[in-house]
Parts: sequence; structure tokens; C-alpha cells
Amino acid sequence: MHLPAIEPEDLARFFLERANAGDVEGIVALYEKNAALALDSGRMVSGVDEIRQFYTTLLSARPQFTPGIQAAAIRNGDIALTSSRLRDGNITAEIARRQPDGSWLWAVDQPAIGKGA
Repeated sequence: MHLPAIEPEDLARFFLERANAGDVEGIVALYEKNAALALDSGRMVSGVDEIRQFYTTLLSARPQFTPGIQAAAIRNGDIALTSSRLRDGNITAEIARRQPDGSWLWAVDQPAIGKGA
């Protein structure tokens, strides 16, 4: 059983913990059923089945992820913009949505916008 994200900022922390543990299902649990995930290739995947397939391939090499500097979430009711500046200079941007049970899940994930200033 995976802990739910009580705050939108929890999602990035849970992602790091689960990715570094190779926990694909734990990562998939951070996304809404029909979420969209941008890939480096410019292609998008959507839905938990495609997101699962992407992370299964990515984590098969057992990469280790390091935490970036997470910005405070920008909230507007049940929607939040989360973002982090990664150590390589890339910036992530995600749209999280509060779920009926009060937890938060990502609806849209852009994990690498490009080198920040």
C-alpha cells in the first residue's frame, strides 16, 4: 500500500522514493487514470497503462534520481502547479489535482522543460 499525497508537494518526494526503489506501481499510483506525461522525444503518453510501460522501461536500467529544488505549489482550488529545478538545470512542471478523498495526483507531467536560467 502506498501512502497518498496529502499535499501536492508530496508527489515529487514520493516519486523520488519510489523511482529509486524501482517501484513502478508506486510511481503509477501518483498519476490520475487518464494523466498525460511528456517524453524527451516530444511524444506524449497518456493513461496509466502507457505511463506504466514508460516507467518500466526507464527503471529497468536502475537509474538513481537526486532531489532538485522544489518550488512551493501554486494552488487554485483543487488544481496545483508543482515544479522543481533539477541538478542538471532542467525544470519540471506538473499539474496536480485534488481527488475526491482529499489526496493529490498528477494530471499532467512535463519532467524536463529545458535548462533554466
